[in-house]
Amino acid sequence: MNEEQTWIIQAQQGSDEAFTLIVETYQNPVFNLCYRMLGEPELAEDAAQETFLRAYQHLNRYDSKRPFATWLLSIAAHYCIDKLRRRKFSMFSMDTEDEDGNTFELPDLDAPDPEKSLVNGQTRERVQAMLDDLDATDRAAIIMRYWYDYSEIEIAESLRLTVSAVKSRLHRARRELAGLWRQQDAAEAERRPYEAPAF
Repeated sequence: MNEEQTWIIQAQQGSDEAFTLIVETYQNPVFNLCYRMLGEPELAEDAAQETFLRAYQHLNRYDSKRPFATWLLSIAAHYCIDKLRRRKFSMFSMDTEDEDGNTFELPDLDAPDPEKSLVNGQTRERVQAMLDDLDATDRAAIIMRYWYDYSEIEIAESLRLTVSAVKSRLHRARRELAGLWRQQDAAEAERRPYEAPAF
C-alpha cells in the first residue's frame, strides 16, 4: 500500500489531516483543469474548492481499483461541465489534421525561449479562447487527453461516455480547433497590410 492509498483510507475513516494531504497533493492539477475548462482564475478557484468538497463528501464511493487522480479530476470535469451548461455557453502541443488530412502542429508552449515569452502569452490566450468555443464535454475530453495524457478509456470512464464517443469527440474537437486556428491566422493576415510600419 502506497502513501496515497494510506491517506485515502485514513480520510475515509474521518481523518482531516489525511484529507488535507490529499488536497495539497492535487490542488494544482485540479485548479489547472478547472481553469482550462472555465477560463477565469476566480471561477477555477471556486470550482476547485467545490471539487474537493464533493470528493470529501463522497470519498466512501471511491473505487480503489481506479486511479484516485482519475476519480478526482472526473469530479472537477463534471462540475465544470455543469457550470458551463448553466451559463449556456454552447497549449498544448498536438498534431491535428484538417478535413483534407493535412497535419499541422500547434506551437509547443513549454519550449524555453525568453524572446518568445510575449508571443507565447498571446498564444496561450488564443488557445484558451479557442477552448472556450468548444462544447463543454468536448473541452473536457481535449484537456484530459492533451494536458493530463489520459487514455481514451480513462476519459470514457471519467466522462461516462463510450470509448467510441470519446474518439468521435476528440476528432471533432481537433477539427474545430484547427478551423478556429486557421480563421484567426487569416484574420490576422488581413489586418497586417493596414497596420502602420514600426519605423
